[in-house]
Amino acid sequence: MSTTFTIDTATSRANPTPAPMKRLTVPAIRASKGKGGDPLVMLTAYTVRTAQLLDPHCDMLLVGDSLGQVVYGLPSTIPVTLEMMAAHGAAVVRGSYHAVVVIDMPFGSYEASPEKAFESAAYLLKQTGAAAVKLEGGTAMAPTVRFLSERGIPVVGHVGLTPQAVNALGGYGARGRSAAESEKIVADGVAIAEAGAFALVIEGVVEPIAIELTRKVGCPTIGIGASVQCDGQVLVTEDMLGLFERTARFVKKYDDLGGRISAAAANYAAEVRSRAFPGAEQIYAPKD
Repeated sequence: MSTTFTIDTATSRANPTPAPMKRLTVPAIRASKGKGGDPLVMLTAYTVRTAQLLDPHCDMLLVGDSLGQVVYGLPSTIPVTLEMMAAHGAAVVRGSYHAVVVIDMPFGSYEASPEKAFESAAYLLKQTGAAAVKLEGGTAMAPTVRFLSERGIPVVGHVGLTPQAVNALGGYGARGRSAAESEKIVADGVAIAEAGAFALVIEGVVEPIAIELTRKVGCPTIGIGASVQCDGQVLVTEDMLGLFERTARFVKKYDDLGGRISAAAANYAAEVRSRAFPGAEQIYAPKD
């Protein structure tokens, strides 16, 4: 039986307990296409505790290279390393028991050749126990997707606004506003799907592109700033929770966790300074 981790304040914060639920599989995700069921739910996760909280509600957890900005405060995803992805990926796998865990392959770890991509992907899967990797790029990356898929490494593709190509794209604006770029994105998505990707992330594109790709490809599409007609949706969890003031247009904030954390910290600080904390309930009294 698979295991998950639950809070136990008597000992450690993370202790394995049996989970009465089987983990979803890559074939199950792929087979959901066209079945008329609920859209796939995907969120990012970078830590054990976040994975614990999200896992029961998600079909897939993405260990995104967005952790470079969200966790490390980097200016983009470009500086993220394989070692960073492996450390966070292992944490998310330990904290989950239901969702398919997918790990982003960071910039520079797969573009040089299919063989280099296989080496990097194998490292990530061995180090983490995750089920799949995700890589960005279109037609040029199709041979790499095929190479990995044929060698037992499940791949999620990513087309449209590809953050690792921010320098070439000139920013994070929506893609596909011109007819030529629109046609290219559709061709990219079709090529990646036909090469063997079991799911395809479509990010930051004008809606008709996402709708067309969803109809054309044989694998599920996962939208982020794309269309409600995609086969599923993904967001960066910290954006969705309202931990950052500035987010992309396509983000819906489901909470103001940033404001609530700030208020809690202010309350704590006030009690410390007034010596109201710790109180009698938080102090160990001597035994009689």
